[in-house]
Amino acid sequence: MPASTPIARSKTAALARVLDTIPKGYCRYTQGIVPMSKAEPLARKFHLRYGIGCTPAERITRRKRGLANALLVMYWPEGCQQVEWLMLATDGQGMDGEKLLDIAGKPRLVWLGYELVRRPERGRTAWTWRRPAGEMAEHYALIAEFGNKRHANSLGALLQRLANQPGFHGVREQSKRLFEEVRRRRYMGDLPHLYFVQKVSHGERLCLM
Repeated sequence: MPASTPIARSKTAALARVLDTIPKGYCRYTQGIVPMSKAEPLARKFHLRYGIGCTPAERITRRKRGLANALLVMYWPEGCQQVEWLMLATDGQGMDGEKLLDIAGKPRLVWLGYELVRRPERGRTAWTWRRPAGEMAEHYALIAEFGNKRHANSLGALLQRLANQPGFHGVREQSKRLFEEVRRRRYMGDLPHLYFVQKVSHGERLCLM
């Protein structure tokens, strides 16, 4: 089977792939942005250097040889001018050409506008995405402004935008707190439904050979 890597057309697909990957030992990362015209050459370069399109069997062989395994997550919406990418790697040798950061280190990884954090889940540690603190402060400020000025339509539109953001656990918990603040300020309108992120495809395949 030809080597390939998935292209995520939505933020949800890209962010979900990161969460699916971390438990498999991909604990280091580097990231960047490239013009759309350079995205395919970049992916092929990373495959030649680090094997981002390797099959599961090839990854087992690399691990036994003491080499790091790597994969590339690409956020590539239709019609975009730039592609945002995140390369994740396991422990191992062979990636000296990249400045890799620890996925659990500080400052926390922020990608596509969301911050990666750990949370407890049934006696183990799980990972999720949440809005950064600065964005949350802006939402609270808008809620206060719209509430004080009785701008119910503007407040309703803000709540719908919040509900439309990817429904990862961390984002949902933040949305619930924002909704509680809205109710505290006596907003009587309906609150939009908060959806869970369902299992999503990681994207269509980009051939690397």
